[in-house]
Amino acid sequence: MTYGASPTEVNELLLQAAPAQGQWTEQDYLWLTDHTSRLVELTDGYLEVLPLPTEQHQLVLLAVYRLLLTCLPGAHILIAPFRLQVRPDKFREPDLLLLLDPQDPRRNNRFWTGADLVMEVLSPDRPERDLIEKRQDYGEAGVQEYWILDPATATLRGLTLTGTTYQELPGNRSALISELVLQPAQIFQAP
Repeated sequence: MTYGASPTEVNELLLQAAPAQGQWTEQDYLWLTDHTSRLVELTDGYLEVLPLPTEQHQLVLLAVYRLLLTCLPGAHILIAPFRLQVRPDKFREPDLLLLLDPQDPRRNNRFWTGADLVMEVLSPDRPERDLIEKRQDYGEAGVQEYWILDPATATLRGLTLTGTTYQELPGNRSALISELVLQPAQIFQAP
């Protein structure tokens, strides 16, 4: 004896009930991302489903996470999936988010409304998302430092917010966290 609809029927019903692109509200987005394991971002009514991370992506991210834990034991550090609200109706899913003060009021259970530092592992499917679009978004959100990690070239790009735009950090040294110097050899290890 079976009860209810099949998984295929449920998926079809959900697709029929889902808002059209351009019509997604913040509440629709939060409901969807509460019920999926996919990385999804929202910009003014439009959803973008991000590719799932590769093993290399995860290894790079975990190496950075371990370094940050060692050098900042009191900080609050999360890795994706976790939402960052850039502004109303705009959410990103950074690979890594950091708040120096665990009691920071921007920290909420469902999503953060800001961060001191975010990191992205460069996505090969659409690098301009990380290099241009997210750079603008994180600047708009007031994120003090934005790091872009590129496994394909084993390079790091650290950016610090000056006013409303990012400037390159020299020598892989954080301007925000004096003890943080990221070395490619520590992060881009062979799998």
